[in-house]
Amino acid sequence: MLQPEKADPIRMEINPLPDDIAAFDYRELGTGDANVKTPLARETALAISYNNISHAVMMVSPEDLEDFVIGFSLANDIVHSADEIYDIQIAPSGDSHQANLVVSSRAQWALKKERRQLAGNSSCGLCGIEAIERAMPELNALPPTPVPAHTLFTNLRDRMAAAQKMASASGALHAAVYIDGSGSVTLCREDIGRHNALDKLIGAMTRGQHDTREGFVAVTSRCGLELVLKAVRARIATLVCLSAPTSLTVQWARRYGLNLIHIPHHSAPRLYSPAP
Repeated sequence: MLQPEKADPIRMEINPLPDDIAAFDYRELGTGDANVKTPLARETALAISYNNISHAVMMVSPEDLEDFVIGFSLANDIVHSADEIYDIQIAPSGDSHQANLVVSSRAQWALKKERRQLAGNSSCGLCGIEAIERAMPELNALPPTPVPAHTLFTNLRDRMAAAQKMASASGALHAAVYIDGSGSVTLCREDIGRHNALDKLIGAMTRGQHDTREGFVAVTSRCGLELVLKAVRARIATLVCLSAPTSLTVQWARRYGLNLIHIPHHSAPRLYSPAP
């Protein structure tokens, strides 16, 4: 139960690293090093409800969830102050969490009114999806596909940067690129949203009738679960990311047979899926 009436002095809290962060095996392509382990950030689907009415599903780190739902409620103008949040219940459920907030009648009325006005409004990533089942769906697994040759990843960061015409002029843009079987950057799509960039690339590959089992798709951002789901739905065999994946991303990539590779700044490409 929140007690917002009393203002406590501001405190700095430093949380220790959780003991249950999982280490995952990966194989360095081109070096022969196998079964190397590294810890990966955790990720969970968080379903948020207000007065038992579903509002959104967000992909978040599973730490400090109570802080998140309070900040989310304030930052999205669902409540005007913490006084309007009477209770918070957060419960884990497999790879997901459920959060139900009891809020004032004013906040609930305003939320219902906003939902009617914003019906059909687009959202970023998984925001706005109202069911865990849609956020973490059952999909058809991909057929096994050979991992691209490690030579195709040589200077990949530089080649992707060269393909980003808009980002080179203005910055602040993500990119998704298609590298064909010979290693050429065939398509590049840019957007302020990493999900949007991948959607654009999938559309371009579909229109151009490119073979999704040949070559690979690479994204300039980290690879969260939502990008894995998009790749599997589009039947893309290999997804490459420039930032480390999360533990949940690796688990689901292995579950659906997606080749998942991370390109670090100063070491060989790391193959996380299929499992080494």
